[in-house]
Amino acid sequence: MEKEEMLSMLEKMIRIRKFEERVVDLFAKGKIPGFVHSYIGEEAVAVGACSVLMDNDFITSTHRGHGHLIAKGGNLNYMMAELYGKKTGYCKGKGGSMHIADLDLGILGANGIVGAGLPIAIGSGLSTKVRGTDQVTVCFFGDGASNRGTFHESLNVASIWKLPVVFMNENNHYAISFSQKKSMAIPNVSDRATSYGIPGLTVDGNDVIAVYEAVKEAVKRARSGEGPTLIEAKTYRYRGHFEGDPTTYRSPEEVEEWKKKDPIKVFEDKLLARGFITKEEAEDIEKKVLSEVEEAVKFAEESPYPNPEETLEDVYA
Repeated sequence: MEKEEMLSMLEKMIRIRKFEERVVDLFAKGKIPGFVHSYIGEEAVAVGACSVLMDNDFITSTHRGHGHLIAKGGNLNYMMAELYGKKTGYCKGKGGSMHIADLDLGILGANGIVGAGLPIAIGSGLSTKVRGTDQVTVCFFGDGASNRGTFHESLNVASIWKLPVVFMNENNHYAISFSQKKSMAIPNVSDRATSYGIPGLTVDGNDVIAVYEAVKEAVKRARSGEGPTLIEAKTYRYRGHFEGDPTTYRSPEEVEEWKKKDPIKVFEDKLLARGFITKEEAEDIEKKVLSEVEEAVKFAEESPYPNPEETLEDVYA
């Protein structure tokens, strides 16, 4: 990879982290309605995967989707305004944190229903095949979603029809409060690929380069008409399932052990060791990103709320 591409990946990871930290702070102050599911700790998965994609490729997201959206090129101003419930948000303030979409960027929507992005990705992949383009869909989903029927149905259809879909499992080890060790009789989500006759592999989800390389190969395979791949990225969320989650189901020691493998610090240290970046340059990136985030907060707070009479506009179901 070129130096510029790696620096761009670092900046995207920092942008996700700082956006999420600010959102957590704003939610605690009562400025953001609804629920917030923080992506802090998982930044390498979204950035590694989306860095492979072209602008016209697609992604489907989850309830923990801010990182995916930013990695695919989402506008921080419109995202923050949506979280505030403002008219200038991506969905005019009607979607909130869990339902941001931008079709122009290939973002087919975050989704508050666990596992619901999987069949949407199948539809996207089928559309690509029918239209005869070389577009690829990356479908993000969690370890809990891999136990739902939509997971098995989607992988089955994708494998039969050789759809250009990369199934990107973000295994953060907990489905809300339930450990993966107690919900699966196999050690890896990727082991399930065997049942559908498609490639499956597990990578270190805290290593952005490892994620990038795995997705790059899977995307290449999908573009050439060889069908889907299941990739499991083992990672960890530092915050609770949602803001306000007491996290009594895991120990502080476990969290601290994972923080020692912080994906941003690990990657930054590699770049520093190779001389690709200086400490001062890294600090400059952080300052730039913090400025962007504060501008997004300002944009959101100064934006108007939707008018009551607009409630049923853009509602189709």
